[in-house]
Amino acid sequence: MINGVPQLEDLGDVAGKRVLVRCDFNVPIRDGQITDDLRIRAALPTIEWLQQHGATVTTCSHLGRPKGAPDPAFSMDPVRARLAELAPGVELLENLRFDAGETGNDPAFVAKLVEGQDLYVNDAFGASHRSHASIVGPPQSLPSAAGRLLEKEVEVLLGLRNDPRRPFIAILGGSKVSDKLGVINALLDVCDGLIIGGGMCFTFLKAMGHQIGASLCEDDQVETCAKLLDSGATIHLPSDITALGPGGKIGDPAAGGEVRQFGRDLPDGWMGLDIGPGAAAAFGDVIGESRTVLWNGPMGVFEDPRFEAGTRAVAQAVAECRGFTVIGGGDSAAAIAQFGLADEVDHISTGGGASLELIEQGDLPGLDALRHAPNVAG
Repeated sequence: MINGVPQLEDLGDVAGKRVLVRCDFNVPIRDGQITDDLRIRAALPTIEWLQQHGATVTTCSHLGRPKGAPDPAFSMDPVRARLAELAPGVELLENLRFDAGETGNDPAFVAKLVEGQDLYVNDAFGASHRSHASIVGPPQSLPSAAGRLLEKEVEVLLGLRNDPRRPFIAILGGSKVSDKLGVINALLDVCDGLIIGGGMCFTFLKAMGHQIGASLCEDDQVETCAKLLDSGATIHLPSDITALGPGGKIGDPAAGGEVRQFGRDLPDGWMGLDIGPGAAAAFGDVIGESRTVLWNGPMGVFEDPRFEAGTRAVAQAVAECRGFTVIGGGDSAAAIAQFGLADEVDHISTGGGASLELIEQGDLPGLDALRHAPNVAG
């Protein structure tokens, strides 16, 4: 066991047993085709271990956000086809969120899931921060364990939280300070510095007294950012900004609007959408000197080629860093894959929200449920 969480070996002899495996197959699909099967491939070590030891495996997962009823747009058929290629003989149930009982943690839905099953394995790290039926329900009645993916994620991320090699730098991006305030406070307790980019940096810049034009800002978080800046913590903010002028449209260069670099002050009507080249270079220097790096959140709207340079530069710096490098899932994972650098980092988490919550709280509902399974409790 790791931190009181049972592993596959703690299930005992699985030969001839029917095992329900909760996976995170929430993969991107475009025009009916999977564009990135990382999460499916990440489940293979667990599935293969169970099959090699004689178990019959049934997998289950959510896909997208259907409204508690069947929706063809979120069918598991593309995932089922890919899984059949990678792991023949493994069954995949239909989208868990086609039933409102999944997100509502309905005991009746849990009973349907576990009917006919002997054992349960949670390998869905990316969903383990949610108290949903398929995450917290089965361990109440079935002997249970963490799968290899969940086990590895916990080992890596709690290692960052509890015993990182120093200096430890965390890079945070994304749009909202409010979404990451808890993890910011948690990281400030354990890391040696924070790099902040993305839309959230403008709330910090406004707290410093800068003019941010039409950039994204959470006015109700300005005072909070000011207190963080005054706390004595090492917080690196962009020294320059790449911005889009009035009339421009994100993702549509043909719509017009000038793109220009500024310092930390933007004119009225201009929207900051990426860190500038000076900030990218400065951030790269900090990353290069670190022995542990955690990155969660892009530096700008990297999906638009006009505003990808900052995120690309940070991705390159993380890839070249000689320290232990972790990508905290979500858009950062998508970015590093887009730039062809996924093989150059030590660990890419499959769960953005889950990785941040584990670092912030030190635990997840899915892990706690496993600790209280019949083969562990008492």
